Amino acid sequence: MKQTKLMSFVEALVIVAVGFAAAVLTQIVVFPLFGMHPAIGDSLAIGAIFTGVSIARSYALRRFFERVGLRG
Repeated sequence: MKQTKLMSFVEALVIVAVGFAAAVLTQIVVFPLFGMHPAIGDSLAIGAIFTGVSIARSYALRRFFERVGLRG
């Protein structure tokens, strides 16, 4: 059964939302190890930028694989 475009987007959104939380928590732990001390708001903004890029990337790749028939 083919996945609809909407469900491709929803799946990618859920995956990336979990990744966003993991990324922000990782930034809070890792950045200070490299001498960077961004405020929580800055970490959230950085995470939001990368999340937007990740959503677009995930959606585009899913649609590509759906088009060429490589999704199971």
